[in-house]
Amino acid sequence: MEQVRLGTVGSGVIVHSVLDNVMKTDGIVLEAVFSRSAEKGEALAKQYSATKVYDTFEALLADDAVNTVYIATPNLLHYEQTKKALQAGKHVICEKPFVTRVNQAEELFAIAEEKNLMLVEAAPTSFLPNYQILKELLPKIGRIRLVMGNYSQYSSRYDELKEGKLPNIFNAEFAGGCLMDINFYNVYLCIALFGVPAFAKYSPNLYEGSGVDTSGIVSLSYDDMQVTLCGAKDTFGVNFFQIEGEKGYIYVENGPNGLQQIRFVTKEGSETFNEQDNDDRWFYEVQNLTPVLLQEDMQAVKERAKITTECVRVIESMRRDAGITFPGD
Repeated sequence: MEQVRLGTVGSGVIVHSVLDNVMKTDGIVLEAVFSRSAEKGEALAKQYSATKVYDTFEALLADDAVNTVYIATPNLLHYEQTKKALQAGKHVICEKPFVTRVNQAEELFAIAEEKNLMLVEAAPTSFLPNYQILKELLPKIGRIRLVMGNYSQYSSRYDELKEGKLPNIFNAEFAGGCLMDINFYNVYLCIALFGVPAFAKYSPNLYEGSGVDTSGIVSLSYDDMQVTLCGAKDTFGVNFFQIEGEKGYIYVENGPNGLQQIRFVTKEGSETFNEQDNDDRWFYEVQNLTPVLLQEDMQAVKERAKITTECVRVIESMRRDAGITFPGD
């Protein structure tokens, strides 16, 4: 691929974060925008130097100049929009969480493979330089026994929920809730580092009448390791991710989202690592994903697909067991 020419679907905050970094990255440009709101679409296109704005998804997919579709819509729309984009012959970058059901993930990756298209979940974690450092440090702390993580970020949308409104992020009709948003980062990092757990359970705080969780605790069991992951959109606290082994521990400041700084501690002493000069995690996502797309590195894409599929599988199982259901379940 000579150049990644994006067509965007969605106009939220994350879209702006991604496109800010597209503007700084060689080999990728914003080609076209789809928005049901002409005003929002035109404003987004103007800000990021795109010349085309479409008011239907089908019109965007019919644009031959667009070779890659970036989907950043409410969670429940990801499956249908990704499938349509793949069927139209477009590569797809889909925001996290990818889809709500594992059979959807398997179907989409199968379509991508059949059509020789690249399909990638936009989860910044595994694109971060500090993620590679974390992986390299794991063997040095010996047999891992305990993992603990907390990611709590009070949401202004929670205030809206308490006022009687139902924003998408807390709406079961759009596959909202804390597990699908905040605690996703904890689960994704664990599966990326340790693989699929033997047992997974979610204990949520369900908001009365909404059918979705505003906070909760994930418990994962591996053969010889136990994991506890807290996530919240209704509280705030100290965010961290800690991995404890028989020879030492690794402490990640500010939790799994940005992996901002890593402290490695053994009985012999401690070291601090940080290869991320830029605090913007989307900078690294765009900078490191773009070469994968340009080089059409299908092996790298398939490796990420495995993590995505297993993450969907584990989260689906946990939320169903916890009584959280979405349309189509």
